[in-house]
Amino acid sequence: MKFTELTAALLEKFFIGGCGFLTANKEVVDALNVFPVPDGDTGTNMSLTMNSAVKDLTGLSSAAQVAHTVSRGALMGARGNSGVILSQLFRGFAQGVGDKKSLSAADFAFSLQKGVELAYKSVMKPVEGTILTVSREVAAAAVKEAKQNEDVFEVITYALEQGQAALNNTPNQLPVLKQAGVVDAGGKGFLMILEGGVRALQGEKIEAPLTRKEKRDFPLPGADQLSIPFQYCTEFIIKGDRLSVETIKSQFQDQGDSLLVVGTEDLVKVHVHTNHPGEILEFALTQGSLHDIKIDNMKEQHRETMDLTGPPAEEKCAVVVVAAGEGLAEIFRSLGVATVINGGQTMNPSAEDLLTAIEKVAAREVVVLPNNRNIILTAQQAQSLSEKSVAVVPTKSLAQGLAAMLAFDQDQTAAHNREEMTKAFAHVKTGEVTYAVRDSSFNGFSIKEKDILGLVNGSIEIIGQDVNQVVLDVIEKMVEPDHELITLFYGHHVTEEEANAVAARISEDFPNVEVEVHYGGQPLYYYLISLE
Repeated sequence: MKFTELTAALLEKFFIGGCGFLTANKEVVDALNVFPVPDGDTGTNMSLTMNSAVKDLTGLSSAAQVAHTVSRGALMGARGNSGVILSQLFRGFAQGVGDKKSLSAADFAFSLQKGVELAYKSVMKPVEGTILTVSREVAAAAVKEAKQNEDVFEVITYALEQGQAALNNTPNQLPVLKQAGVVDAGGKGFLMILEGGVRALQGEKIEAPLTRKEKRDFPLPGADQLSIPFQYCTEFIIKGDRLSVETIKSQFQDQGDSLLVVGTEDLVKVHVHTNHPGEILEFALTQGSLHDIKIDNMKEQHRETMDLTGPPAEEKCAVVVVAAGEGLAEIFRSLGVATVINGGQTMNPSAEDLLTAIEKVAAREVVVLPNNRNIILTAQQAQSLSEKSVAVVPTKSLAQGLAAMLAFDQDQTAAHNREEMTKAFAHVKTGEVTYAVRDSSFNGFSIKEKDILGLVNGSIEIIGQDVNQVVLDVIEKMVEPDHELITLFYGHHVTEEEANAVAARISEDFPNVEVEVHYGGQPLYYYLISLE
């Protein structure tokens, strides 16, 4: 079988095959994660990103349309650091494709190279031994082979072989991989996408699985119903030819608020709050065909989910946070947070989830607290997509997020708040108590599945069998003479009595430090611990 060019149909088949193969094997990628803690694993995040990337691939007429559709879908659906980097690889790939109707082997290789260049630029401190390294070697091999071979299939196959060699070498570039005895998970996921694409081109039937649309829970800011001047949240996609984002935006800007219009000449996504959704849709029909129409009555939603602790509608600046657990969500709201996105360790929200929350907040400027190291890049991607002034405060834990909120001032700009809130959480030490989801080796520990793990500032420091003892050992590791307060947030599967009992033991061991206990309700993590 020989391909001298990739038509739109073949490129669609390639991406859909890549998505299907990765999704079917995502557990293999998840198992490569160095940290054996319950988290938003690499394979899962990359699979969800790919599903978003290919969901609109159906009968497109050019390679350019396919590449740009994949780029848009991945950009909006990116989850976790691996998903964000993957979306940037696709974004650069689409830039390389340009407006081409089909791709030669050299075109495909060039586009891969453009993807790598953009992905490296998108990461502040690129680390070798990761998906970046593997994708770079794949692109370099493709460019080399395409100079002497016009067969696209053979070029991709050769690039895959060189990518596998690069993946096998990742433990020599990252000591933490060698210690754990694994290769890089992101690099493995990337190669699975290419392998699935090749299999699909060979005729193997690999389809992207149908994914259920996730229920999003974005509580509206608490205020009385009169503070909702535009009643209907209206969202839809326009597909057509030579669409003008600026023309559509200018038509809608006086018909409501929270307007978001993004897209390209062939696909535009619209989000607007309006009192006349019918008029909005009538104009949209003059531009092209309508898809994924969604209209919500926000006043009705407000009656069902009213939260009077939320910010007033006329705030200059508001905060969006990511948190898992009803107790923690309530604490954040009590500190003045406008919107809490349900997510965190095991449920990394997508860039679109964050963007939707940002746009729905009734404030001109927005601060985002990701509260997880694997959500920071996603938050920054949502920031780049929003027309509002958005600042991302790089909180890596819920304890840091809570400390940051104490410095928030709704009358200041997002940029000012980012500076002050970043200072506010710098002194906080964070502990976490969870369990191992797989056998692993890390930091000199031989970890068995279901061991109780104690983490200090994100690093596994304690291994044990008793939850309460691990809590005490973690605090012993963390506490310093100048600490004045220890705060325990107990999780969904811990009772109040159990939490109070361990708090009493902490008070006995550290009589000079005040101990507070709060219900967090977080899943999978028995305790989150903050020392100040």
